[in-house]
Amino acid sequence: MDGVVSVLPNSMLELHTTRSWDFMGFTQSHVRDSQGGDVIIGLLDTGIWPESESFSDEGFGPPPAKWKGMCQTENNFTCNKSLELATTIAIMSIMMETPNLQRDSEGHGTHTASTAVGREVAGASFYGLAQGLARSGYPNARIAVYKVCWVGGCAAADILTAFDDVIADGVDIISVSLGYTFPEPYFEDVIAIGSFHAMGQGILTSTSAGNDVPWLGWVSNYSPWSLTVAASSIDRKFVSKLVLGNGQIFSGIVINNLEHNGTYPLIWGGDTANVSAQKTPLSSADCLPGDLDSRKVKGKIVLCEFFWDGSDFPSKLSPNLFPKYHSHFHITENVTVSIILIITFYRNPMATILAGETRKDVMAPIVASFSSRGPNPISPDILKPDLTAPGVDILAAWSPIVSPSEYEGDTRTAQYNIISGTSMSCPHASGAAAYVKSIHPSWSPAAKLMTTAYVMDTRKNEDKEFAYGSGHINPVKAVDPGLIYHTSKADYINFLCKQGYNTSTLRLITGDDSVCNSTEPGRAWDLNYPSFSLAIEDGQDIMGIFSRTVTNVGSPNSTYHARVYMPNSIKIKVEPSVLSFSAIGEKKSFTVRVYGPQINMQPIISGAILWKDGVHVVRAPLVVYTVLPSVTSSYRNPSKQTKRSNLKASSSMKKSDLKGSSIYHKNGIF
Repeated sequence: MDGVVSVLPNSMLELHTTRSWDFMGFTQSHVRDSQGGDVIIGLLDTGIWPESESFSDEGFGPPPAKWKGMCQTENNFTCNKSLELATTIAIMSIMMETPNLQRDSEGHGTHTASTAVGREVAGASFYGLAQGLARSGYPNARIAVYKVCWVGGCAAADILTAFDDVIADGVDIISVSLGYTFPEPYFEDVIAIGSFHAMGQGILTSTSAGNDVPWLGWVSNYSPWSLTVAASSIDRKFVSKLVLGNGQIFSGIVINNLEHNGTYPLIWGGDTANVSAQKTPLSSADCLPGDLDSRKVKGKIVLCEFFWDGSDFPSKLSPNLFPKYHSHFHITENVTVSIILIITFYRNPMATILAGETRKDVMAPIVASFSSRGPNPISPDILKPDLTAPGVDILAAWSPIVSPSEYEGDTRTAQYNIISGTSMSCPHASGAAAYVKSIHPSWSPAAKLMTTAYVMDTRKNEDKEFAYGSGHINPVKAVDPGLIYHTSKADYINFLCKQGYNTSTLRLITGDDSVCNSTEPGRAWDLNYPSFSLAIEDGQDIMGIFSRTVTNVGSPNSTYHARVYMPNSIKIKVEPSVLSFSAIGEKKSFTVRVYGPQINMQPIISGAILWKDGVHVVRAPLVVYTVLPSVTSSYRNPSKQTKRSNLKASSSMKKSDLKGSSIYHKNGIF
């Protein structure tokens, strides 16, 4: 049909949380200094619970004139002045049978929305834990909600339709805490396509890096025109004590308000294998669903080994003391070994888990182990993730119709819940971007958040920039960055053409009449990105030449001097090394030449390029790492980009299980 740009499988994407703002140095006084409620964040998620106190409209006036959307009020859903902008997409995926309700039946959307733009709520807590003032990064902003996720996942057709709607409705920031399990070429990635269209309208899309364990190259949402946010800890943690019958005490991480009176048998998951389901002790030790014999674990504390559920700990103790819900006590490897020995050599060992308490985490921030790492699986010369933000044990609003544990049979309700994930770090960046936008409406906030980020401690984060990008988000500094890296739609089109796209494949992303001229495929070294990533084929010499342009937004008359930080084995030359400005808005260009010896399977060598004028420090990380020749050849040819189908998926849902297709038309989704 005329106007059809591409036809894609309607695949399902996965969903990827208040001490956190004060931890970043972003206090309530900074929020009060901002302009007001004219910034609109569009949230693509599971919907929202509009009656939450976090979405109060007290003090709000009517929505700004730029808002073109409308509130859908069917199904007993009511908007207010803060949520006046609430809406949902007009259609659903053809696969979904759930009624099109705007309400959040998962909790995820309410949590992410209140993290980004939630109002100040005193005395918020999760059953007494994390009690205090709950607030977002920018409570003065408005929230527009687009429900794209349901019990079965987030359908690509819904997501791309929502992007069309949110752009047309007039938002300033788009927050997307979801993504693919496996990497997709840009022209098959609906978030990359949608965020490209948003970028073309001056709208920043903030995305989550994914929770696919800390293996290199598993980062989600890696397009250079979107902001990719990793998850890191804050200086607060929740701990509890495991008390054994013999008096031994172990500490662990737990979000637990349950009082376990008395002691209970302590067993190993491998001793409770579900034989009827053909489970063995080795397989049941992980305590995955269906692994354990429910009769054997009832009323006991079960040690589960290496159950990956978003914690930073390899094992957990799961007290099955109540028929309706469990609590998880996460422990370190050495504690696991000690407890296994006790279970093995003691007859009928007993234990109890005490209620959780709050402690200060002096090691924060550390990138969470679940946060997906780079390098970029599609464009090796673009560093991803871009930065990190709080995403561990975040307290935020919750949907009261969803149990806080999300276990079947748990009848508890909560107005606020504590959860972890890059889904929680993404709205932190969205809220910070809205704050920057409120003070500087003409700016695109992404690069400012990157060049002003806190430097992370490499001793605590072994994957370095592949874990945290430019560093930890710093909203206070971002409003006065000194110099900015500006990138236009034309720059990104040139980038795609150099990546091997032709006019046909380019238009699958742009949806317009953009063309690729006779540009030879090449590296992305000239894309005006606020970081430097140099992928070198294994066994080759280090060599790269980057070109960048910065715009002065600081003092009219200022002089910046380049400073380079890199291991001595690699030589960096910045030309010119001094940039002098005489006006705000003036642009200056420079090149960065990188040379070094042959390297072999080097995971990452990291450094940075800094521009200093005595007031501002404009920092861009520079990383060098090795890749296999076969990888670089596929990077340069989009038609040969393959998915990680040969790798173990982190989700039980596979693309082959899905039905239906989404057809992307330049005027919408069919």
